[in-house]
Amino acid sequence: MALSPSDRDRPDAKRARFRDIPVRVLVPNIITLLALAAGLTGIRMAVEGRLELALGAIVFAAALDAIDGRIARMIKGTSRFGAELDSLADFVNFGVAPALILYFWGLHELKTVGWIAVLVFAICAGLRLARFNVAIDDPDKPAFTANFFTGMPAPAGAIVVLLPIYLQFLDVPRPGVLMPLTLAYTLAVAFLMVSRVPVFSGKKLGTRVPREAVLPSIVLAVLFVALLIGFPWAVLTVGTVLYLVSLPFGVAAYRRMEREEAASVKPEPAAAAPALTRDEPASPPPRDGDQPPARLN
Repeated sequence: MALSPSDRDRPDAKRARFRDIPVRVLVPNIITLLALAAGLTGIRMAVEGRLELALGAIVFAAALDAIDGRIARMIKGTSRFGAELDSLADFVNFGVAPALILYFWGLHELKTVGWIAVLVFAICAGLRLARFNVAIDDPDKPAFTANFFTGMPAPAGAIVVLLPIYLQFLDVPRPGVLMPLTLAYTLAVAFLMVSRVPVFSGKKLGTRVPREAVLPSIVLAVLFVALLIGFPWAVLTVGTVLYLVSLPFGVAAYRRMEREEAASVKPEPAAAAPALTRDEPASPPPRDGDQPPARLN
């Protein structure tokens, strides 16, 4: 029954219009906020010159970002609010924080030019996230495109762009033109994020695990975490290089699936003209005087 204007002003009526929020909706948002806290902490660590902790905070934020959406879908806790919060957190964690870490690490030596590279990277990350949010609602995308991102995703861009710092911690000899090379590398990663390059997403992986592969998968996951903790810079360097090398293979796979999709869509045959029977002779061509007048507008 609808409430009258006088009834709507009562406190109990106002409370009745607000429903309780299930706990399962809060859990993914809490994980997203933890990732945001990690990204902001990474900025603080970079300002204080504690780059190891700054990079660890970005990696931790990327790990949380990888699981919050899966957990939300698993426990049926997805919400529009959570999607918007995730995008805002991703912009800070994977756009602003990595750019500032690079600037405080060494790009400040290039002064204004280094700051421009930082701005470009952060802006490209924001544009990448905005385009991703818009593309989700596109109903005309072929089914196979769910396996690919359009452009490098922001979390991957944040991990990849920090490669020069990984190499420094591995005691790789520092060339004299390191900062100009880092600037060019930062801009290249930024443009990859806003490009139309198809990048394999891996969304379809990990949804189902064969029974015989459960124990090996757990062992590999534990081994990877142990290696990441014990040899973080080597693991991040190797992972970044392998990711960059895999980009052309993702483009080739996308083109192949695109051709297969186009070949599977056959055009409808044109309707054939009705055949003339013996009792229906072909009409003679019209004479000049028999042409109908043009249609009046």
